[in-house]
This record gives sequence, structure tokens and C-alpha cells, in this order.
Amino acid sequence: METIVIIVFIVGYLAITLEHNLKIDKLIPALGMMAILWAIIAINHMSVFEVNTELLELEEGGLEGILLHHMGKTAEILVFLLGAMTIVEIIDYFNGFATIKGYVKTRSKKKLLWIVSSLAFVLSAIIDNLTATIVLITILQKLINDKDLRLWFAGLIIIAANAGGAWSPIGDVTTTMLWIANKVTALVLIEHVLIPSIICFAVPTFIASRLPIFKGNVAMETEENEMAVSKYGSTMFYLGLGMIIFVPVFKTLTHLPPYMGMMLSLAVVAAFAEIYSFRKFSITELGGEAEEHGGAHHSPVHRSLSKIELPSILFFLGILLAVAALESLGMLFHFAETLNETVPGMGTELHSTKISDLVVLILGVGSAVIDNVPLVAASIGMFQIGLDEPAWHFIAYSAGTGGSMLIIGSAAGVVAMGMEKIDFFWYLKKISLLALVGFLAGAAAFIIMRNFILNV
Repeated sequence: METIVIIVFIVGYLAITLEHNLKIDKLIPALGMMAILWAIIAINHMSVFEVNTELLELEEGGLEGILLHHMGKTAEILVFLLGAMTIVEIIDYFNGFATIKGYVKTRSKKKLLWIVSSLAFVLSAIIDNLTATIVLITILQKLINDKDLRLWFAGLIIIAANAGGAWSPIGDVTTTMLWIANKVTALVLIEHVLIPSIICFAVPTFIASRLPIFKGNVAMETEENEMAVSKYGSTMFYLGLGMIIFVPVFKTLTHLPPYMGMMLSLAVVAAFAEIYSFRKFSITELGGEAEEHGGAHHSPVHRSLSKIELPSILFFLGILLAVAALESLGMLFHFAETLNETVPGMGTELHSTKISDLVVLILGVGSAVIDNVPLVAASIGMFQIGLDEPAWHFIAYSAGTGGSMLIIGSAAGVVAMGMEKIDFFWYLKKISLLALVGFLAGAAAFIIMRNFILNV
């Protein structure tokens, strides 16, 4: 039966990886794989286990209790993401992201590249790399006429956004998973990964800025295409970002799970949104949208909830519980033991670490080909090492930034691909090498810091 379980997982995983070729949304195989795996376990009365992290051994338990345990852990991540997505949509309801355009005051292509890349790096650490990419490409579409130039900007935005998401516990789904699973703490993650992430985006940006495409000045769009700013846009923009940043602070002060802090932040942002809406806030200047949605009489919170990415939420549900099925059967634990014995540099015991740097780098390269969420989910199940072990920080860096090497390797890349119709092979030819150089430079910086500066 274990062979069948592995086959089902591999087939489902391949369907997720090949979603663009199959023309089937990846949430479908993720949900199907999840349900089939747990059905096989239930029908065949297979033994399920929990890992005793203190003794590093498997302890048998009841199916219902273990499934409920995994569902609870998964729900923590999903509720957290729902809150973050809703705050972002509320900011967008007030067109708050138009505030960012005020930071773009240059016509120099080189300076504009550094401004846009830096904004992508900072924003992705707060509102996640996917949203940061959407916001910045939308702004560039209103600023720059030259399609070829915009493609280059989009490629560098992808690299910067993925790098920015890697060092923040709220910047990328994978780092959020590690944070919620108590594998990393916010401050130590930032201490270990911030500088490597800066190098990861700064090195490709510096190299690109020397290319002919970024010489001279950019021809800006006409004023009629300026993004409209609502009366409360800037207020909601800064309030929303501030409340998202508040979440790690709340966790540190209360020691409550992160989703509790996110729900408090959502409540505060939603309260201000309702108050401003009650003050006859209108977005008629955005093309009659207020009439379509009821203007001041339509709740901005209700509208924002209707626009969040539910397909992404369902995909995370499916993939996390599918990986949990393998973990509950003890497969990931045994695989980690085998890896420990066969790969050089792993160390003799997983709980004393030494997960090979080569293994983590391969994980990063793999995230460019297949989704980084199941890779990190599997890592959490495989490696039973302590809180804030450097290996977890290196996994956060590699999984977060490795996806930049292919246009389909990250959510930021996929959305940019759709918005600008970026060709896979154009990206491979023009951007992938820059992303690889940045990835390796950041990885080298991480290893040097770990071994010689932080002395971990």
C-alpha cells in the first residue's frame, strides 16, 4: 500500500508541476491527491504516527486525532493568509497602492531600476512577493511605453520580490509556514537572511544596470494615464502595512499563534475602512466602480473578502494535508534518515544538524522547477531539528529565492508572465542567469555569515 501512496503523490505532484501544459489549475490535483491519500490510509487501516521531536522517534496514534492535528496546523496558515490577503484587498479598494507612484520621480532608466527593485524588495517583505509584483508592474504599465524595457523591469522585479519575501516571516508563504511551525523566530530569521537576500537582489540589479537596455532616460506615459488616488488612499496604505508589520510584534509580546495577531490587524484595518466608507468615500474617479459596487453603501470589507485568492487557499490546503499524509505514515521521517546517512555533510544526527548545504541548494534550484510550498512542507516533516537552527534559515532563503531562476518557478513570476505576456524562453535567455548569480551570491553570503560572523 505504501507504494500506491507514493505513486498517487508523484502523479499529483507532476500534475501540479505541469499545470500550464495540462491547462488544469494546480488546486485540482492538490485537492484530489489530498483526499485520495487519506482515503487510502483510512480504507486500508494503515498505521499513522506522530514524530516525537524530543526523542526523534515515531509514536503511533489514532487516524482521526492525527488528521485533526494536521488540519489544525494547516488552518493556522490558511487563516493567517486569509487575513493578510483581505488587508491587501482593502488597501486596493481605496486605491492606496497609487501612493507608491509618489516615490518614482526620475526619468533615468538606471535610477528607476534601483527604485523599482528596492520597492519590490521592501514591499514583498510586508505584503508578500505576489502582491508586490502585481502592484509594481501595474505602476510600470502606466509609466513606460516601451514594451521591451518593461519586460526587463518585470524580470528584475521578480528577482527582488522573491528575495524580499525570503527574509520576512510575513513575506512569503514558505517563510510563513516555517514561522508558524515554530521552526524559526522572526528576529533570528531576519538576522540570518536579510543580508543574503539584499545581496541576492542587489547583485543582479547592479549587473543589469550596466546593460545597454538601461542606458539613458525613459519616455514616461502621458499625464492622462496617471493613477487616481482616493482621499483616504495614503492613510489606508500606511495603516495596512503598519498593521501587517505589527503581527510579529504581537506574537512576540503575547506568544499567541501569528493568526491571532493577523485577525487583530484585520479588525483594525477593517474598522477604519468602514468608517471612511461611511464618510461617503467614493471611487467614481476610477471609472464608475463606485456605482457598480454600491459606492459608499457597499462594505469595503465584504468586497475585499469577495476578491481574495480562494484558489490559492484551497491549493495550500490540498498540498499541506497531502504532505501531512506522508508524514503521518512515517515516510518523510525515514527518508530524512536515509538522506542523513547517504549525503555528505549531513551529520550523524538530524537533531544536531548538519543538513548538507548542497541539499539545501538543490532544494532552492528545485523550487524553480516545482512549487516551493510542498518542498518546504516536506522539509518541515523530514528534518526534526531545533528552533532557529541555521538549516531552517538557509531553507527559507533557498526556497524563497530559487524560484526566480525560471519564470514559472514562483508566484511572482507566474503573475508577471500573465500581466506582461513574458515568454518562457525570453526569461530563460535574459533573466535566468542574473537570478542564478544572485541566488549563489546570497547563498555564499549566508554560509560566510553563519560560519565566520554569527558563529552558529
